[in-house]
Amino acid sequence: MASKNEWCGCYGASAIKVRVSAPAVEGSANKELIVFIAKSFKVPKSSVMIESGKSSKLKKVTFPLSEKFQAFVKEMNNGECV
Repeated sequence: MASKNEWCGCYGASAIKVRVSAPAVEGSANKELIVFIAKSFKVPKSSVMIESGKSSKLKKVTFPLSEKFQAFVKEMNNGECV
């Protein structure tokens, strides 16, 4: 559990590492991750979906492409993460 929600950089060639402040108990961290992604990239919470890994540290999350996310990708390692 982190002291704050934060982006931590690339995790391999096609993933982004994230730390969330909620404990991994009864879905709290998953809910916090969804809220963090929605706020960061200006997308509705209802459109952020954990496709796989709900009970794992490694998750596949989908959400609509936004301008904020495109700018974030360009900023992270010249777009090499995703």
